[in-house]
Amino acid sequence: MNAPMKDPGTPQPASRRRLVIAFLPLVLFIALSGVFLYQLGSGKNASEIPSVLIGSKAPSLDLAPLEGLVEDGKAVPALTDAAIDGKLALINVWASWCVPCRQEHPILLELARDPRIMLVGINYKDKTENALRFLGELGNPFAAVGIDPNGKAAIDWGVYGVPETYLVAPDGKILFKQIGPFTIDALREKLLPAIEKAMAPGA
Repeated sequence: MNAPMKDPGTPQPASRRRLVIAFLPLVLFIALSGVFLYQLGSGKNASEIPSVLIGSKAPSLDLAPLEGLVEDGKAVPALTDAAIDGKLALINVWASWCVPCRQEHPILLELARDPRIMLVGINYKDKTENALRFLGELGNPFAAVGIDPNGKAAIDWGVYGVPETYLVAPDGKILFKQIGPFTIDALREKLLPAIEKAMAPGA
């Protein structure tokens, strides 16, 4: 008995699998596009990624100094827990090769003049000579600088990319995180209110 003939127009199991595999990238692209369009339509800033560290104890700091960095004839100290202990600290993660870091630098210079905070820096995956040249050209806003040549400290702090900045309370709790460079709007609408809240009686 002859086997029943198969309809040549009906896709066979192997053909179906090939079709699914062929169309999978297109389906994924459409799904990702939908998420992106939703973000645009929702009015949310995609750079505002919540940090799980906010409200928790800041990771420990024990970073070597940026050798050769001098301020008023004295070496700028390393960034350690002891350097910021008991202070309202603003910790900026930066690098000389980071273009947005250069863009936000004038704002950091102004923030360094605010007596309520201690502005310190983590120099991320940089070369010493380049970091020194960067600060020599633009000015040094940091009261302490620690180097993070392999990015280990940045991983501990949950850094997505440079620049990023953290406001840390005198008791070591992370109060605020800025992803990306500071702008005048971010300064006025986010950081300064966070500083004022931290300085309020009973905070």
